Amino acid sequence: MEPSRRRAHSRLPQLLDEAARAFAQRGFAAASVREIVGPIGMLPGSLYCHFETKDALLVAVYKEGVERISAAVDVAVAKLAAPWPRLEAACVAHLRSLLDQTDYSQVVIRVRPSDAPAVERELVALRDRYEARWATLVAALPLERGVSRSDLRLFLMGALNWSQTWYRDGGASTPDRIARRFVGLMRASVADKTKEHA
Repeated sequence: MEPSRRRAHSRLPQLLDEAARAFAQRGFAAASVREIVGPIGMLPGSLYCHFETKDALLVAVYKEGVERISAAVDVAVAKLAAPWPRLEAACVAHLRSLLDQTDYSQVVIRVRPSDAPAVERELVALRDRYEARWATLVAALPLERGVSRSDLRLFLMGALNWSQTWYRDGGASTPDRIARRFVGLMRASVADKTKEHA
């Protein structure tokens, strides 16, 4: 690789970090290329050495955010076998990732795929791949007859994701406690008591 190409490539992590910061703070539409590249000493046109468009940069940032949350959830459930403890561990990992207030996690939560129509399908696909984990976790639960697993998954994801709007760091409710309460409420309401073992 030519020295100039190596230098350009080495700026990619910084570029992603600055883009994540700008998108998290200002939203995708309001964040300018100039404010993304300025802090790392790049000219606005230099962005296009890495990405064809600002939309493509958003996809890369969103992908990094989703992968970080996905990895946390995968590690949390890896050593557990029983379905309810697996769901609880996944919820704890998901909430820890969202409420850590990193720029990447905020982009995943706050930037809607519809905010970037040119790459909406790519963003939805990234989101759907992550949410497939949750469909698998919910599918394994012993539930009362007639409970919609799809509705339950959507209800849980909505509650978890909405918590970032009211959560206060340093308060009595930690991410772990919130996640466990959510799962406890669900389990008390919809679990098939005849199959409760764990």
